[in-house]
Amino acid sequence: MNRIGKAVVYSSQSCRCLDTARLLDLGEISELPPLNLFFENFDQEKIRTEQTMQWLQNAPLDTPTVLVSHQVNISALTEYSPASGEIVFLRRTNDGSISVTGSIQTLN
Repeated sequence: MNRIGKAVVYSSQSCRCLDTARLLDLGEISELPPLNLFFENFDQEKIRTEQTMQWLQNAPLDTPTVLVSHQVNISALTEYSPASGEIVFLRRTNDGSISVTGSIQTLN
């Protein structure tokens, strides 16, 4: 994965995301509940998006960091709608905001 041999990996608690995180084989996986799917509970969208943003603003990010989540969560956070399995790259600026810097389509 872009010559990253090791990363800090955080995942939604869903089996599918945890399986994806394991398959990346980049390091130990930590569950991060704000990454959990809110598709069937849209009342959770705002709170989970805010929690994820707060986490991103406070995370050290001095090591490559991978978050494994769901399309609706990524779209709510970034205003970018990824395809299934697409890898989205973000950059955190000095003021704590994030921006999409690129993406990689994967084979489905």
